[in-house]
Formats: sequence, C-alpha cells, structure tokens
Amino acid sequence: MSRYEPAIDLTAIRAIDMHVHVEVDAHGHSSLPPDLAEAASAYFSADLERPDIDAIARYYREREMAAVVFTVDAETALGHPPLSSEDIADGAARNNDVLIPFGSVDPRRGEDAVQRARRLIEDHGVRGFKFHPTVQGFDPSDEAWYPLYETLQDAGVVALFHTGQTGIGAGMRGGRGFRLALSNPMLLDAVAADFPDLQIVMAHPSVPWQDEAISVATHKHNTWIDLSGWSPKYFPPQLVRAANSFLKTRVLFGSDFPLLTPDRWLRDVEQIDLKPAVMPGILLGNAARLLGLT
Repeated sequence: MSRYEPAIDLTAIRAIDMHVHVEVDAHGHSSLPPDLAEAASAYFSADLERPDIDAIARYYREREMAAVVFTVDAETALGHPPLSSEDIADGAARNNDVLIPFGSVDPRRGEDAVQRARRLIEDHGVRGFKFHPTVQGFDPSDEAWYPLYETLQDAGVVALFHTGQTGIGAGMRGGRGFRLALSNPMLLDAVAADFPDLQIVMAHPSVPWQDEAISVATHKHNTWIDLSGWSPKYFPPQLVRAANSFLKTRVLFGSDFPLLTPDRWLRDVEQIDLKPAVMPGILLGNAARLLGLT
C-alpha cells in the first residue's frame, strides 16, 4: 500500500477531468452486475471499452491531462461487490503525475461507512468521495448520513454527487427499481447549508433539474457543478449562461470517461458559446483550486 500524494505539474497539463469512472479492476471484476452492464451498453448503443486504472493513466498522460478517478460502492442496493477504493488509491499513487483518487463508501452501511471513509482518507490519501444517490438508493438530505458528511468536512475532502437522470437501469423493468428523484440537486441544498465547509460537486448537467442546480450553486458557495456526462452541444442554455458569468469560478470540466471521452467533449465544446476567457478556469484552474493543488 502506498499513500497517495499528488505530483501533478500544473504547468505541464492542459486540463483536469473531474469525472472518470474506473469500471473494471486488474482481475476483470466489473463495477456493475452483468444485467446492469448489459443494459447500460444497450442504452448507450456502445460496447464500451473499460480500461483498468493503469490504462486510464496512460490515456490521460498521452493527452497532457490529469483525472479524478473513482468507483461507486452500491453493494447494499445492488447486491454486487464494489471495486476496491483502496486499489484505486494505490493505482493513483503509482500514477500520481496524472491521477487523483476519490473514494466511495456505501452510506447505507452506517458507522462502517464512516470508519471506512476515515481509513481511505488517513491511510490512502483520497481527495474526495463519489456518491450516486439513485444507484446507491439513499436520500442525500437525510440526517442519517450526517456523521459521514461531518467526517468529510473535517478532513477537508470533496463530496461529489451524481445529479439528474441516469442511464444506469434505463430500459430495464421498472428501471431496476432506481429512483431518479434521489438525484435531484435540490436535496443537496440542506447538506450545503448544514455543512458549510464541505465542498460539494453536483455532477453533470442536472437534467431535468438544471435550474435547481444553478439555484443551489448561486446560493451556496460551497457547491460546484461539473460538466460531465453530456456532450457540450446538449448543455441547457441556462447552464452555459451561468458558466459564462456568475458561476464561472465554480464550474468544472468533466467527461464521464469511458462513456464520454475528453476528446469528444473538447471537440464538441467548440460548437457552443462558452467564452474563451472562462475556459482556462473550467478546464484547469477551478479544479486545481478545489482539489488544493494550487
């Protein structure tokens, strides 16, 4: 085990991708059970390549980018063992010139999740945690999870939440029981209010709740929006307006690799009206500040 310490040269990279999924480990274990993985491939009309963490590092190194990498621990909801956040942190430590590890814990495991989060922070050096309320099956505003949030706030690490609709479970019977409303960004307003020093990232254009996400980010300055999961040419116009102006210091580049590649994101962003003056912050500066790299 190696404790992660970043060695990222901000002068040598052009972007930090805030949203990169590790979907398979070195032993071939998948982050999703077979039925969900098959349905996701069908929904996205692609049999996606799922590289392991060392291949992800090579991919981003070739592009002169850094990447935040994570999995989602949804063992209670899915009945499927997650990928190891410890292994992801170790892989990031091997590739600390380009990778930044986030952990993931299953909030529904209560005190065990709190203790595991502490170990991931203290022993492995993770810089944040990824949550997917819809897939993990929890309401992020429920005070039952407050001990976990307090642990993250005290440690000064980031909490990144999936928001908006998801392709996971789409087309399956009853959406496999997943509830989209758990990923409404307005549920994070209470978290941001009660944990004002916890930096919260609302991942993705929050369709169909984009206005709610912008409202939360406007009111709570400990919240951020990442632009992952959608080609920029499909961004809601109000999101583009906010990124160009009053939220320009708290909007973050993210791809959602391997589903959406940074190559496609950067190609498609040229088709929309994001101002050249805001792009250095969106691509690099805002994330570097959030992650404590500056």
